[in-house]
Amino acid sequence: MNSRGSTPLPDPDVPGARTHGLMPWLKRHSRLMLVALFIATILLVVQLTGIREHFGLDAVRAQFESHLITGTATFVLLFALGNLIQIPGWIFLAAAVLSLGQLWGAAVTYLAAVLSCTFIFVLIRWLGGNALRDFDNRLARSLLARLDRQPIRSQFLLRTVFQTAPALNYALALSGVRVRHYMAGLLLGLPLPIALYSIFFDYLAVTFDLV
Repeated sequence: MNSRGSTPLPDPDVPGARTHGLMPWLKRHSRLMLVALFIATILLVVQLTGIREHFGLDAVRAQFESHLITGTATFVLLFALGNLIQIPGWIFLAAAVLSLGQLWGAAVTYLAAVLSCTFIFVLIRWLGGNALRDFDNRLARSLLARLDRQPIRSQFLLRTVFQTAPALNYALALSGVRVRHYMAGLLLGLPLPIALYSIFFDYLAVTFDLV
């Protein structure tokens, strides 16, 4: 029993007590929820408008047919938008290799990938800040501590495996990693997978006469 003048303890079975406990959690993770809302809105717009249909292999290849310079600029913009709305990066690489050849296709895709991932990093960091640092659990602390110890090496390995995967871009942007470490991991981690995929797509183009 509480003594006279003491504050009664909140009853967890009372709805007001649950709301009282929920509000600090919502406030703490508000920026992460803002990012989630932004991504959900983008995906909903894409679903309702059918924009995803314009990111097929032939549609992307067509950008290079009219004019190389303007086509390349449009390709970069499409890559950034596609990366934002969960379009696989291999579609752009395949289109570039089939249109420009193995070497120039890889080079243009590398440029587009770097600019796209940089744009997403700036956008998501602006919206969400270092939201992943607010998670207080053992797994999150362990992963972030490993990223802090070897930021460039960790991101190099992640980029080599996952390349421009949107989920990776979002996670790194929200992880609090420094911009220079992000850019170093991005610039160093993309060349190898892009080169390997370019060789593969060029082989398919020659074998099946796709050019």
